[in-house]
Amino acid sequence: MGNIIVGLDIGTTKVCAVVAGMDEHGRINILGVGRAQSDGIVRGVVTHIDKTIRSVSTAVDEARSQSGVDIKSVIVGIAGDHIQSFQSRGVIGISGPEHEVTQSDIDRLIEDTKRVALPSDRKIIHVIPQEFIIDGQDGVYDPLGMSGVRMEANVHIITGLVSAAQNIFKCVERAGLKVEDMVLEPLASSYAVLDDEEKEVGIALLDVGGGTTDLAVFEERTIRHTAVIGIAGRKVTDDIRKGLGILGDQAEKLKKDHGFAYVPAVLDNDPIILPGVGGRQPIEIDKRLLATIIQPRMEEIFEIAALEIKRSGYSKHLSAGVVLTGGGALIKGTAELAREVLGMPVKIGIPTGFAGGLVREIENPVYATAVGLVYHGLKCQERESATPSSTGEKTTSKLKMPLIGKTNILEKMKSWFDEL
Repeated sequence: MGNIIVGLDIGTTKVCAVVAGMDEHGRINILGVGRAQSDGIVRGVVTHIDKTIRSVSTAVDEARSQSGVDIKSVIVGIAGDHIQSFQSRGVIGISGPEHEVTQSDIDRLIEDTKRVALPSDRKIIHVIPQEFIIDGQDGVYDPLGMSGVRMEANVHIITGLVSAAQNIFKCVERAGLKVEDMVLEPLASSYAVLDDEEKEVGIALLDVGGGTTDLAVFEERTIRHTAVIGIAGRKVTDDIRKGLGILGDQAEKLKKDHGFAYVPAVLDNDPIILPGVGGRQPIEIDKRLLATIIQPRMEEIFEIAALEIKRSGYSKHLSAGVVLTGGGALIKGTAELAREVLGMPVKIGIPTGFAGGLVREIENPVYATAVGLVYHGLKCQERESATPSSTGEKTTSKLKMPLIGKTNILEKMKSWFDEL
């Protein structure tokens, strides 16, 4: 099987590696899955290089042994509350002999939109076209081959800290792997759990992870707004640990096995027995008490998400509502609470679209980002084989993936390291 792609999600609480390949009929099969507890990451940012390298190596080794594939390169996700986004606009003249838009014109226009003042410690990660305007005619999404003399573009620019990207890059390379591409995690998750119809009518993706909650808002098949919230599942665990006076591992297990994010969803209030610390008497708590600890923090996450959706200006355009993914979506009652706080339809997002292999293993919101990174890699391979441009960059307009070619980001990454 050719076209082997490995997605690597380096999260605050876990590191996931997913190996997938495309067969001759274009079907995607999951070949291997690896998962390791994450150490050395705080709110999506590397804080301890050696611990992160160990976690990455453990997850990749598990995926390697399960798939039988010699993993040499990965597509890695980037997140963290250092991620920021804003809108930009660019304009160029179409100079060809017949004033027909070529790929090099689109590349020039994208470069023009990047001429924005940024602090020296920040760099552009993605430039996502929102729409193109040719001779005043707006609403153009694929300008290739059209005629005109002036072309403008509205784009969504996502930036991150150079040091954060550099540390991820360093950890992956020291684990003996090559970074094939680096992708914003909420974008990756959207490839795995959202379909084109949802993106067209308007939808928000909310990925509740361990260290950060990632938001992406889509409308008319284009990403319109992104945000990263620095509160997520780890804070819920901390609340349980402090509220009940128990160990962190006990709190995490309690949250996963018996936790409810919505008090009215607790139907049987059976007591839970926890072993005492240091030989003390066992502790007995009921599920409703646990839910009253979890619910306020989950409410806070959804309230901040609601403010971000409102700030995007698209809160009235989200006909498909919200899709929840990430490990935080697995807490029972989360969808009901989100529905009440956000005031719109909510469903749990499960990665789909695979023909065979370890499909059941990855049908879980926890794997949304890693699976999305695989989708991104496979689409990039399709694009490379189909439409190479004169500059060596790949087109984005014919794919339903609003990202610049990976060549660009990797060259920029290398230049960042040379600068520092």
